[in-house]
Order: sequence, then C-alpha cells, then structure tokens
Amino acid sequence: MSDLPFLTRAREHAGRAAFSEGGSSRKYEELVAASGRVASALLAGSADLSEARTALLVAPGFDHAAAQWGVWRAGGVKVPLCLSATESEWEYALTDAGVSTVLADAPGAAKVEPVCRRLGVRLVRLEEALTAAEAALPAVAETRDAMILYTSGTTSRPKGVVTTHANLAAQMSSLVEAWEWSREDRIPMFLPLHHVHGVVNVTGCALWSGALIEPFARFDAAAVLTRVRAGAYTVFMAVPTVYVKLIEALESAGAEERESACAAFRRMRLMVSGSAALPATVFEKWAALTGQRLLERYGMTEIGMALSNPLRGERRPGAVGTPLPGVSVRLKQENGPVVTAEGEPGEIQVRGPGVFRCYWGREEATRETFEDGWFRTGDMAVMESGYYRIMGRLSVDIIKSGGYKLSALEIEAALLEHPAVAECAVIGLPDDTWGEAVTAVCVTRPGAVLELKALRDWCKGRLSVYKAPQRLLIVPELPRNAMGKVTKPAVRKLFD
Repeated sequence: MSDLPFLTRAREHAGRAAFSEGGSSRKYEELVAASGRVASALLAGSADLSEARTALLVAPGFDHAAAQWGVWRAGGVKVPLCLSATESEWEYALTDAGVSTVLADAPGAAKVEPVCRRLGVRLVRLEEALTAAEAALPAVAETRDAMILYTSGTTSRPKGVVTTHANLAAQMSSLVEAWEWSREDRIPMFLPLHHVHGVVNVTGCALWSGALIEPFARFDAAAVLTRVRAGAYTVFMAVPTVYVKLIEALESAGAEERESACAAFRRMRLMVSGSAALPATVFEKWAALTGQRLLERYGMTEIGMALSNPLRGERRPGAVGTPLPGVSVRLKQENGPVVTAEGEPGEIQVRGPGVFRCYWGREEATRETFEDGWFRTGDMAVMESGYYRIMGRLSVDIIKSGGYKLSALEIEAALLEHPAVAECAVIGLPDDTWGEAVTAVCVTRPGAVLELKALRDWCKGRLSVYKAPQRLLIVPELPRNAMGKVTKPAVRKLFD
C-alpha cells in the first residue's frame, strides 16, 4: 500500500523549508523523519493504533505538525485540543471521543496531566516522542478515520466531527486548485489548530503544496506587521476580527510605518477572510488601505470549504462566491423543494468527497443532518447574480463570534450555575469586530448584583475566554411565548 497523500507530497518537497521559527528553518525531510519517531513512540511496540483516538495539546509549529503526522502514521485518529480550554472542556472531549492517549508538549503536559491522571488516559510527552527509536509503521488506508474536531451545534455540548484521510485530501486539493497554492508560497499561521481554518486552510494546504509556514503562538498585530513589512508572506488568511485589529493598528501607526505595511500587503498574491461574515465596511476599508480586495469564502467543520469568491475575477463584499472544485451546493426550502430561482432563500446543502463521515457516537444526529446524501448546513443563503450570499443561521442558538461557532445553549448552561443568575438567555448581536458579540440577558436572584466584569471573571475555568459574554443586560423577566418558552427573537428586540 502506498503512503497517505500528505506523506507522498512531503517527500516530493524533501529539501525545501516547511517551517520558519525564531530565525531558523526546518525542512520537509526533517518533518517526515520526526513524525516517524513520534509514530514509533505512540505505537510503543504495537503494530497499529487501529484508529485509537489520540489527543494533541501542542503549540503551533513544526512540533505540532510532526505530532499530527505521527498520530496518522501510527494509524491513530487525531483529536486536537484547544490550548486555552478549561480542564472541564478537555475532560469532556477526552471522555466523549474515548481518547486513549494524550500527546502534549511540555507546557501542555503540565496543564493536562491532572486530567489524564483522573481519567486514566496515557500521557505521552512530545519531547520524549521526538527522540524515540524508529520502528516499523503500519500501512494506513485513505478510507480510515483521521481526525475528530469538536464543533458547537444546537445541543448544549459540542459534537465530534469525524473526517477520513480521503475527506481531508479532498478538502485540501480543492483549495490548492482554486487558490493556486504553490511551493513558492509563504504564510503566517496564528489561527487555532483545533479549528478547520487553521488545520486545513492554512497548515494543511501549505504543507500539501510544499510552501513555508511561519507560526505564531497567538495573533499579535505588532509582531505580524513587523514580518509583513519585511516581505515575509505571499498568502495571508485570517478571521474578520484579525482584519479589524490590523486596521486599528495601521490607522494608529505613523505615516511611514503605515505605508510600508500597506505596500507589503498590496504585494501579496492572496488574502482570505473566513470563519465569520466579513462586514462590508471592513472589506471596503481594507481595500482602501492596502488595495487588496479580501477573498471571502464559506465553510464549516463538517465540510471544510464549500464556496469561495474567485482568485481571478470579481470579489463581492457580502458574498461568498460559487462552489469550489469537487463540491456540489444547492439551496433547499425548509420542508420544501430545491430552490432554482435567484433571489429566493434556502438552506445551503452540500455534497462532495470532502464532507465528513459522521458525528462521533451520534448516529441519530448524523442521520438528521443529511437529506438524500446532501449535508444540511443549517445556514440560509440566497443566489444573487450567480454568487451565494449568506443570510444567517436556521438556528438562533448558534453564535459566530471571532471566527468561532458557539452554542448559546452551552453558555447558558454555564451561566445558570452562577449564584446570582436565576434565568438567562444568550444571543449573538451584530458587532463589527467580532461578527457577533456573545450577549447574556439575565434575570438575577432577589438581592443579587451582577456586573459584566465580575461575570467574565467568574467564567474563567468554566468557559473558554471566547465563550464568555461580551455584553450583559439585566432584566426583570425574560420574554416568553404563550407556551411559556423564552423566545430568542423577542430577546433580540430588547436591544432595538
């Protein structure tokens, strides 16, 4: 059996630099070798992990890629963990996915070790795995499961999205073709690696193409702009929030610094925005500053990317373009026919080789999300002059904030544990920086006082920081319908 596609392609680029970190570079051949040692350590004498779930808690960079490939080469399924998650969030993912091993770098191991000990999960330290003696590795078919990414849905807890190696190969090859990736490309990576944007669109596509990645521990506008001015990148991908932060940094910079950065952005061959709707005001302001018309696309954890504005052609603000290579898209009325006319809204449904295999351990949820072989995204759109435009979610319980898709129900469940909160409703309100701001509307218990800062501080250790409310409204009672149920549309009207 031949190697998995990512490995075959890496060997074709053996002598080229894959990562640039701290002024030094690491080659593709080093990445292949390091991943082989990691795979050997994970196997620990066994012949094949046989799709055993292996969680990763590793900072972005060469080591993360070596760890990911090591899991795959050993026959395991990668479960990336959010670096900033709480212990309870890690425990949920490890338990739900039935993880048998956590592979962590030194900082990650120090944080996750208590959870591993409590759950009886094996902890492998990446520093030791990278020096392991090489062993025979199994043949892994493309049809086998490769990854489980957790995504918030309309239930209170995240669901694990299972993709195969073939799914991932289809997602990456589609984007490489559409966006004309090449081995000459150079890209910064500051997006989280438990999210499809960072895993597939940036890291996956770059390594598929033999390109160079420069990782950052987190987004830092000053650090990124320094490298931009140095002409370090040809491709740039970010969420709308990052572009807002960059605009603020550019507008506050001195004239010479601003112009040098804008000129460097202008020379890039491709700049992409995704994971949340890009406000037209941000699109226009970025174009005015840099001359770059951001390429907006549409995708989600379950499908990778489905729609994209063209690399060569008109990029319309507020639109997400047309189907990517190998992807079929249709609009369908809820409980009605397929939409064929322009200007008529319908749910986006997707079919293609990149669509995920299932929700982990949730057969009923998997069945419900497919209709005649088409994946139901839950997003509404309309076709306008040949381009799709997203209208919003079918579910009011999904919030898209800062590039994350959040479950309002999960946040509500956490807030109801606060001693001052008697009732609450969580919604997303339009926000130029975040796309949607997580907004809590609370009824307090008699005599209790609740303020936003105190509530956000209380959320630490219970919710990841990006899930904590950004706005708070205290009301005497929540609006309800005739059946006594809180209605989110009525909650939204409180802010009109």
